[in-house]
Amino acid sequence: MGEKQVMIFALDDSDHSYYALEWTLDHFFPSPSIANFKLIIIHAKPTPTSVVAIAGPGTSDMLTLVETDITKAAQKTIDKSKELCKTKGVSNVACEILEGDARNVICEAVEKYHASILAMGSHGYGAFKRAVLGSVSDYCSHHAHCSVMIVKKPKPKV
Repeated sequence: MGEKQVMIFALDDSDHSYYALEWTLDHFFPSPSIANFKLIIIHAKPTPTSVVAIAGPGTSDMLTLVETDITKAAQKTIDKSKELCKTKGVSNVACEILEGDARNVICEAVEKYHASILAMGSHGYGAFKRAVLGSVSDYCSHHAHCSVMIVKKPKPKV
């Protein structure tokens, strides 16, 4: 049998994203012998300057602190995903933290790894929030050069 196709899972630190990862593991990696994909989990961390809009004396010290916090949070997100993979019996997983705008970073990773599928969660924003904030999943569905699977977390039953 030839080399496995690559599945990129785009992860952020949201309940929606972890739900989507768990769903993806359950449906595409039911057992190590059945997995048809090589799984690569990527997490896009923002640049410090995109998080803090300050200038003046002490700016570089502030950016260093922000960078440290962003890096710690990104590693915590990846560690949590590794633990979820481990509990689901998926051990052959690669993880990568990439810096920059999530939309661009994800689409670039698809190209870099020649992914045949991109999986990600949906935050479930309404039309207004999506228009104001933009939707990473919407952007990727139009710009990634592979099939894109957007996993939605079911709404709680009332």
